[in-house]
Amino acid sequence: MALRLHQKGVPLGELFSFMSGLYFRGKLAYARAFANAPADSNGVLVITASGGLVPPDTPITLDRLREISSGNVDPADAQYRAPLDRDARALSEEARADCEIVLLGSIATPKYVDPLLDVFGVRLLCPSEFIGRGDMSRGGLLLRCVQSGEQLTYIGVREAARHGRKPPKLAPLLRKAHS
Repeated sequence: MALRLHQKGVPLGELFSFMSGLYFRGKLAYARAFANAPADSNGVLVITASGGLVPPDTPITLDRLREISSGNVDPADAQYRAPLDRDARALSEEARADCEIVLLGSIATPKYVDPLLDVFGVRLLCPSEFIGRGDMSRGGLLLRCVQSGEQLTYIGVREAARHGRKPPKLAPLLRKAHS
């Protein structure tokens, strides 16, 4: 991966999955399994620290990785906010009026919620099952959903509780038998 990163690049999704492990891997697998977008659109997008919304298959070189990860994920930081606002507005204009935008990131802090609510309003949804769960638990939950073929329940971010009681631990993930 290091050689590819220095040469032609590594797909952003692969790179982030390697760096963040279970949580991002779960988000990416779930988004790819359940995105319901037109074939000619980017149904899955990744929020970056200073590169806006980027499709996960976008090749990222080391220089580009430095660029898109150089900012603070803070809604008050223009280096983060300006590209995110630009890309969210473009997505909002491209999407049908009845299109729902599902955020698979945390809603416990304003870092994703505030900018996206400003653009998408009531169209911005999140899984209700995320409330009270930490990153790793959310990642495990998403992988279980992909395995079972069952989507989570989406609720409006504006009305969602930002913090909640910690839900029970997840049942162990079923492992495929090797032949």
